[in-house]
Amino acid sequence: MVGDVHVRNGLIAKVNPEVGLSAPEDSITEIDAAGLTLLPGVIDPQVHFREPGLEHKEDLFTASCACARGGVTSFLEMPNTRPLTTTQAALDDKLQRAAQKCLVNYGFFIGATAEVLPDLLEATPTPGIKIFMGSMHGPLLIDQDALLEKIFAQGDRLIAVHAEDQARISQRRQQFAGITDPAIHSTIQDNQAALNATQLALRLAKQYRRRLHILHMSTAEEAELLRQDKPAWVTAEVTPQHLLLNTSAYEKIGTLAQMNPPLRSPHDNEVLWQALLDGVIDFIATDHAPHTLEEKAQPYPNSPSGMPGVETSLALMLTQAVQGRCTVAQVAHWMSTAVAKAYRIPNKGAIAPGYDADLVLVDLNTYHPVLREELLTKCGWSPFEGWNLTGWAVYTIVGGKIVYERGKLHTDVRGRALSFDA
Repeated sequence: MVGDVHVRNGLIAKVNPEVGLSAPEDSITEIDAAGLTLLPGVIDPQVHFREPGLEHKEDLFTASCACARGGVTSFLEMPNTRPLTTTQAALDDKLQRAAQKCLVNYGFFIGATAEVLPDLLEATPTPGIKIFMGSMHGPLLIDQDALLEKIFAQGDRLIAVHAEDQARISQRRQQFAGITDPAIHSTIQDNQAALNATQLALRLAKQYRRRLHILHMSTAEEAELLRQDKPAWVTAEVTPQHLLLNTSAYEKIGTLAQMNPPLRSPHDNEVLWQALLDGVIDFIATDHAPHTLEEKAQPYPNSPSGMPGVETSLALMLTQAVQGRCTVAQVAHWMSTAVAKAYRIPNKGAIAPGYDADLVLVDLNTYHPVLREELLTKCGWSPFEGWNLTGWAVYTIVGGKIVYERGKLHTDVRGRALSFDA
């Protein structure tokens, strides 16, 4: 469809299916979007922006700049900062920091610990409770079935799980100790470790009819499990990394390919793609988890797991659409509409009158490579460096204000705290 969109007071006021929408007298900005494609702004529902406590890797300002460049207009951030986001006070601190620093909209998960604090059920605003079933140490690791069940049994807010079986991982770490090839990471934290944890979380969600979201699903086995048994109150996501990268990446980029859950086989790539296309997997998240190149250069297993993603996710997926793997409309659904629906974020995820004017204009006619020197994330690297992509953001609009414009950031723009309807 070719047409015009009129924005007023941060909201979409009118969508005209024909070019030539007459501008009102108080109109102050007109964007000539000829040749560009308008999409709802990306909502990235799983990021680690490292503030407070780990700002040498990333901070809310640099991360939100990367978001703006990548067409991401809202994000949901995880609780494993320092201090951990496990209390209303810690949540409030993040919200205050974001209000001062973030160019895009923001929301923050509350983290579960072995001590089920009242704030876990009462802290607000939050999209839900994050549980690390594995790949974690310290207070956020919930690797005992009884503790997990206690959390599922209390309250009714959404639970998002990092589903890996910590006991199996620990056993296999001992089994493969001494191997420094980072490719062993995918063997240690294998498909079975992921499946075990997802099966357990699914059982508890069914037992207590608890709203469950499975983060960064990575295996064919998990996808097939959900294909056979997925209650209406369960959703799942996948990252571009788990769709587009596999274990062959270790040979090419070493520890830069190391993440949790790990990269899998080409077969897993294919099954995950099909599950996404079929609606078994509901949407896409990046799990943006930056570490410095110096940290990543440490030999395995001392190298940390995680990779950045907010800057490249939309272009990666739109490149797949242009190449025929999916449609542009599907990408918009997976990266915005379905996320807003799952987390009950009002007025987001659609280009329609009354919706918030969180929008991105992309160029589907021009290819440009991922270049390290152009990245805005503080960590300064990407696992997709050198990939030639189309669909890069040309304009990113947050609340009706242009935050990114043809390579230039408008750093005076500030996003707003997201709300989550009960």
